[in-house]
Amino acid sequence: MTKYIIRRLIYLVPVVFGVSLIAFLLMRVVPGDVAVVALGTNATEESLSEFRHAYGLDEPLFDYRPPFGQYGDWIGGFFTGDFGKSYFSRSPVRDELTHRLPVTLQLAIMSLFLTLVPAIPAGVIAAVRPNSLIDLVTRTAAVFGLSIPVFWLGTLFILLPAIWFNWTPPFGRVSFFDDPFKNLQQFTLPALAMSIPSMAGIVRLVRSSVLEVLRQDYVRTARSKGLGETMVIWRHVLKNGLIPVVTVVGMALGGLLGGAVIIESIFALPGVGLFGLQAIMGRDYLAVQSLVMLGAFLVVIMNLVTDISYVWFDPRIRYS
Repeated sequence: MTKYIIRRLIYLVPVVFGVSLIAFLLMRVVPGDVAVVALGTNATEESLSEFRHAYGLDEPLFDYRPPFGQYGDWIGGFFTGDFGKSYFSRSPVRDELTHRLPVTLQLAIMSLFLTLVPAIPAGVIAAVRPNSLIDLVTRTAAVFGLSIPVFWLGTLFILLPAIWFNWTPPFGRVSFFDDPFKNLQQFTLPALAMSIPSMAGIVRLVRSSVLEVLRQDYVRTARSKGLGETMVIWRHVLKNGLIPVVTVVGMALGGLLGGAVIIESIFALPGVGLFGLQAIMGRDYLAVQSLVMLGAFLVVIMNLVTDISYVWFDPRIRYS
């Protein structure tokens, strides 16, 4: 297991390098001049030149001399914890991320909780009672949930309470420790909007996986020994049936961060997703590149954690 983890961490190096290079080059081919976007179309040529010089935009993209051009300057700073300064807020990108990351983490954790808590029991119940009314309702609801776009759900969750109850969720973000009730008002509907499509997919996956496990010989043997149905499901079916779900959950975390861009924009949550959208619209190179790199790190680490967790669910799995 240790050798496997070390090997996967070594593979992280070329992945991160490739992601950093692609993110850097793609931002440079986007049409428009970041200096004009930041200072406005009425800025003088002198002020534009000063802006480009202050942020190193007049340097070559790649250079063989230290600091090796814009790419070398950025990637060297990134691995030492210096993500550079935002072109628009004029504050360090690291400070912006430190301030906004708790918002996105709370949104992702609440969304994951709202995804798994209903989805796993619903999928198991539907599998245990195939072709019953509850199975039909569960499958129909899952297909309906997969068909709904996240942005439409988010908009609906704002409009319907306003029309029916004359109430809208408070915008912005208040710390949970300062005002727990208001904090939950701000985050519950956004987290629910993000969780519904993932919830629907996991319900379908749990149902099909549990159905397959229920047909195995060792399940029939456990029943023949006189074990109750609840014990058979809990001890023999659930752990083996959840292995594919672990894979999907690990991948879903990356999807939740992608969905946070849309949801945070709709609900005006000052998180990393909203910051990333603003950075893309404003061609804030350093902010976008840093966000892409952090996302790549997160996806690779989550995949590693997912692979390792298979051993707990199925002791027959071994890595070398």
